[in-house]
Amino acid sequence: MQARAPGKVILSGEHSVVYGAPALAVAIKKHTYVSFKPVTESKTINTLFAGISSGMHYPLHALSHLKHKLDNRFEQFLKGDLPVRGIMSQPDDLLVYAMTTLMHHLPVPGRVSSTSYLPMPGRLLSESDLPLGAGMGSSASAIAATLVLFEHLLDKPLTLDQRFEMIRFCERLQHGRGSAIDAATVTYGGLNHIQAGKVASIDQHLGAHWYWIFTGSPTVSTGECVQSVREHFEDDTALWNAFAAITRGFVDCVGDCNASKTRNPHIDLIKENHRLLQRIGVVPHSASLLIESIEADGGAAKISGAGATRGDAGGLVIAYQPDEQAMSQVMSQFPGYTWGAVEQDSQGACYVGD
Repeated sequence: MQARAPGKVILSGEHSVVYGAPALAVAIKKHTYVSFKPVTESKTINTLFAGISSGMHYPLHALSHLKHKLDNRFEQFLKGDLPVRGIMSQPDDLLVYAMTTLMHHLPVPGRVSSTSYLPMPGRLLSESDLPLGAGMGSSASAIAATLVLFEHLLDKPLTLDQRFEMIRFCERLQHGRGSAIDAATVTYGGLNHIQAGKVASIDQHLGAHWYWIFTGSPTVSTGECVQSVREHFEDDTALWNAFAAITRGFVDCVGDCNASKTRNPHIDLIKENHRLLQRIGVVPHSASLLIESIEADGGAAKISGAGATRGDAGGLVIAYQPDEQAMSQVMSQFPGYTWGAVEQDSQGACYVGD
């Protein structure tokens, strides 16, 4: 049994969405796959997440205790008594928490005992096309695939809106006070407008000439980056209004991107967005050099995601460059970065099959 969920790139609104501004994000054809293999002779959930951990054993009888412990740690985080990185002990905790949260939510017949909400032990496996810490929504993607998998296993499908809310709830363990962007894109797929926790799908295709560039995993987590920006800019209303105006500009012209034969309005909006992200200190020097090179050849680029408030790696950069050859030439100057064309995925998390 296997399910998958897409990753995402943010076109505009990272950070500012936390302060009520709109954001625009698109699901992409890079996925996380989660599978489950029942093992009847076991009494545990055995995890094995490729590229994340070598595996953990979670006793069925201890799953509820784990959930309560992580919920309590999140409350400690909210009180300022625990850093966001201290909420989970193991990266495996996130998907086991998602699975257990679903079990608590659903009326599941055949529970092993009054303290266990999972009807059967087994192996929970995952693999992903999404690099960790790249700003491509790997955590939300993995949570979404896990929920869909166990919804299918238990024959208890959630509505899309219920799944969206549950992904947001689970993802808070990873990002602290995060936004709804990742949960929205991995749930609904396609192009989405997010503001104040509300999601509106945009029936448009992003079009060609968009590229993702992975500049390396930041040394700070998304939660730490969001917290750092909050400490310095939370009350700067004019700043967040400027971000909001850019996002509204994106929404207004997204449908014109493919049709226009003249200067694309996205280029100026992306440049302006980049300058604001530099102002809040989330664009490392190495990423700025890359973006300068892209701009020099007629394109534009910006950090997509939290970025980084320290260190030399900025996670994901998105670029718009109408000249494909110019894009290849620029990237040949940065051989350490992986990159490719952004391919929009119209489908959110889904069950793949047995």
